[in-house]
Amino acid sequence: MKKYRWGVIGTGRIARTFCEALQGCEDAELYAVGSRTPERAAQFAAEFGFERSYGSYGEIAADDNIDCVYIATPMASHFGDAMLCIENGRNVLCEKSVTLNSAQLEKLLTAAESRGVFFMEAMWMKCRPTYLKAMEWLESGRIGRVEYVKADFCNFVPYDPKDRLFAPECGGGALLDLTVYPLTLVNDIAKTEPDEVVSCAHIGRDGVDLSNTLLLRYDGWYASLNAGFELQNHNNAVISGSGGSIVFGDWFFCTSEVTLYDRDGKELERSVIPNRVNGYEYEIAEVHRCLEAGSKESALVPHSSTRQVMKIMDECRHQWGMVFPQEK
Repeated sequence: MKKYRWGVIGTGRIARTFCEALQGCEDAELYAVGSRTPERAAQFAAEFGFERSYGSYGEIAADDNIDCVYIATPMASHFGDAMLCIENGRNVLCEKSVTLNSAQLEKLLTAAESRGVFFMEAMWMKCRPTYLKAMEWLESGRIGRVEYVKADFCNFVPYDPKDRLFAPECGGGALLDLTVYPLTLVNDIAKTEPDEVVSCAHIGRDGVDLSNTLLLRYDGWYASLNAGFELQNHNNAVISGSGGSIVFGDWFFCTSEVTLYDRDGKELERSVIPNRVNGYEYEIAEVHRCLEAGSKESALVPHSSTRQVMKIMDECRHQWGMVFPQEK
């Protein structure tokens, strides 16, 4: 069995979750981790069993033994960290939201194409079997013509000025951290940009959105999305059509359960697919599949999808007058 050597940039919470999934993948090798300090990198490497640790991102980007680098730094750092890896010829899996804006994303995609490397946003939801089952039902016409989509991601987080979620210099706010999930779902259904975007947000004292609501109008149907840090919801999602509906379980983006109903609300089919590890193993498998095939982008998480979602988020921030310090 071929093993793919992974490098990881960042040692925070999401990096830990990803590395737990790597440990559960037989064809993945935890090769190197990079942090801003040698001490933190060495500690993380010892905990997860990495072969090497680096006290700078430049060192890990320059290591030719790495098959793919996973970037798990704060949002505002994604562009610079990903560009560093791409320019060094590394394949990249970059956490969502992949950049702060469309301009940054286009520069990364242009650089990846020029260097001939693989690049993918780490939108793990799109690789999960439950999500793929829902898309299968949708695309096979099981619910007829789509008429309405509703999706929420509201997760109460107490205000902390030191938390990256509330820090504009870190790319904070609910839009890039939470709303990106329901937007990605809607974009997968529409497969095109909306005809109209109407949005509003509660901008907090630090200048980032604490909560937001989006209405997206498409040809013959619309979507209603809510996200934020100010209250807690069940966070399910519903795709309603002329012939039935698809209902995701709570925490729709990581649920293991999705149900198909007819137009009268009668259950037709239920799919329950538990995680093999923690859910991140599916996007790891997708990266491995792409590397094995020599593909430069994923069919499950194509660049076109990442582009369309980023454009909508740009438009929302334009409507709110929300600008990150890096954009001034």
